[in-house]
Amino acid sequence: MEIIVGIVVGLLALNLLSYRILKPRLIKQQRWDLNICCGNTSVGRVNADIVAQPGVNNFMLIPDIYQLPFKDGEFDEVLCSHTLEHVEDPQAFWDELNRVGKRVTLILPPLWDVAAVLNIFEHRWIFLTFKKAHTTLPPYIRFAFAHYYQERFGHVVANSIWQRLLKSGSSA
Repeated sequence: MEIIVGIVVGLLALNLLSYRILKPRLIKQQRWDLNICCGNTSVGRVNADIVAQPGVNNFMLIPDIYQLPFKDGEFDEVLCSHTLEHVEDPQAFWDELNRVGKRVTLILPPLWDVAAVLNIFEHRWIFLTFKKAHTTLPPYIRFAFAHYYQERFGHVVANSIWQRLLKSGSSA
């Protein structure tokens, strides 16, 4: 039993390091012209998402991530944080991000964050990288078990058990 508790605590510690320490540091490293699929973060000149985000500054609701309502090359710096692992077609979304942005930075769950990578409730893809930030699309594979689970029980994008645990008592 102690081993199981140790593993769970270790996985949660790595997940907290990934989401609560590294992600905010990466986001604060520069100014972002477009923060796409922003969630509740207001770090872009334009913060856009497919879900309304009350309280987010300079927010724009977008209907389709594969046909963004922006001109070619409209943004110098684009941030896409913890989104590609959720979408139906990562390559198509990546191509669209590069159409509207001159430089795109992806923040992804690295393989060492096992709790995030193996999130069957939310993630459709596993990105084969140990880095958190990328300016190119890293290799990825379909998360087959999650795909099977989500087809039967639904794909959760927000309010998962992990998100509730991580957000309780945190404002970051």
